Amino acid sequence: MAKEVDLLSYQSEIIQAIREFKVLSEIENPQHECVWKAVEDAVNDQFATSLTENGCKRWESIMDIQAKDTDEIDFRRFRILSRLNEQLPYSYRMLELQLRTLCGDDGYRLMLKNEEYTLIVKIALTSKNKYSDVEDTLRKYVPANIMIDISLLYNTYEILSQFTHGQLADYTHYDLREEVISNGNTNK
Repeated sequence: MAKEVDLLSYQSEIIQAIREFKVLSEIENPQHECVWKAVEDAVNDQFATSLTENGCKRWESIMDIQAKDTDEIDFRRFRILSRLNEQLPYSYRMLELQLRTLCGDDGYRLMLKNEEYTLIVKIALTSKNKYSDVEDTLRKYVPANIMIDISLLYNTYEILSQFTHGQLADYTHYDLREEVISNGNTNK
């Protein structure tokens, strides 16, 4: 709630008795009330539980949250607070859980090189349509000081050696490298 300002009360009794200072105070009081309101709003916008309309708009913009015109301020605050809390705590185990949920148990390989501050993620070809989702998840869960190396887990000689040359002859080099091949058939 904005503080009601009475500038005249800060003056001495002699000044309070002068008509010009009374008028001046009456004119300046609303301006000072606006300043108090702006300061109060700025303080409230520092905390998710007391965000103002302007604070909600700012956080929604930062977090790419699409608010509806019908959303009430309390619901918007709750959504922002939920988004802030969903990122914590981030851990290797939590990241594995997220990747397993997205790609399945065999849909990825994850390797952390601690001494190099690098996280290597290889996405199986069976999950390659989820590449952008995995990338978004990594950006959300991996700390900023760790470099992310994300790529597809391409077919290798070891994988393709189970097929005969005749079975593989119908495929392009692109298909042999980047498509799931089972029993000599691609699953595009």
